[in-house]
Amino acid sequence: MGEDGAVTSAPQRPDGPTPATRLIATDLDGTLLRDDKSVSQRTVAALAAAEEAGIAVFFVTGRPARWMGVVSDHVQGHGLAICANGAAVVDLHAIERHDTGRQTTGREFVHVRPLPRITALKVVEVLRAAAPGTSFAVELTTGINYEPQYPPFFQDPGANVAIAEELLHETSDGDSAPVLKVLAHHSELAPDEFLALARAAAGEYASITRSSPTSLLEISGPGVSKASTLALCCEERGISPAEVVAFGDMPNDVEMLGWAGTSYAMGNAHPDVIAAASGRTVANNEDGVALVIERILAERATRTEA
Repeated sequence: MGEDGAVTSAPQRPDGPTPATRLIATDLDGTLLRDDKSVSQRTVAALAAAEEAGIAVFFVTGRPARWMGVVSDHVQGHGLAICANGAAVVDLHAIERHDTGRQTTGREFVHVRPLPRITALKVVEVLRAAAPGTSFAVELTTGINYEPQYPPFFQDPGANVAIAEELLHETSDGDSAPVLKVLAHHSELAPDEFLALARAAAGEYASITRSSPTSLLEISGPGVSKASTLALCCEERGISPAEVVAFGDMPNDVEMLGWAGTSYAMGNAHPDVIAAASGRTVANNEDGVALVIERILAERATRTEA
């Protein structure tokens, strides 16, 4: 126990010497970000130091690309982030060129793993029957559309409002852009109860998880998760799972934490996340990610000096 609180050491996975860390994969909300959605100066410094030491940092989040402004300045060389629970890899450093000749930093989809609309329609059908009262929203590469009953979490003035079956129809007046995920909300069921029910009823059709403290589920294409997309990104770079350190706090992080060679559940993490991770750090409001990065870099410096 130090001034930063307890951090358990992560056991080696698999057995044998632990390779040097080459990539850090971190969730955002409840993990890297504080509860006020800010990035602390300590965390900014730790991320920059990791990149300076040659360790790539990937933000791996359930957030859509349009909500990545809070961290876009902290993505270094590669500029990439994994969004929508693995449904999209986004270049946050992409340059938008305007008709006026002005250039601004934008967001470009590098790779999309969509939820087929016919599959999404089947999941909606099954969940309506299994959990009456469920309302839906459809997250596209172009934005979000939702049903009239869907809670106004974040009002989008450009959204189309209609029943999910209409929003998912290929010839809908809404949008035929790729579907990244479907969101399902229930006002009465408890979050974990709703997740278990949905997986039992529709898990054969799609990947179903959650990251919200409310009963809000996130439904992606079969096999699409933070873990599977991160694995693809690492494979492209010749990085093995054993060379990855991952951080998370909610059920949508479980697969990623199990895949990474070393993983940390935040001090504020869901019980399933704590069970999946190989170590535990302090809470997001106490800069738990930064604390571990600092220790990784300190240990690397010590080995270099030895």
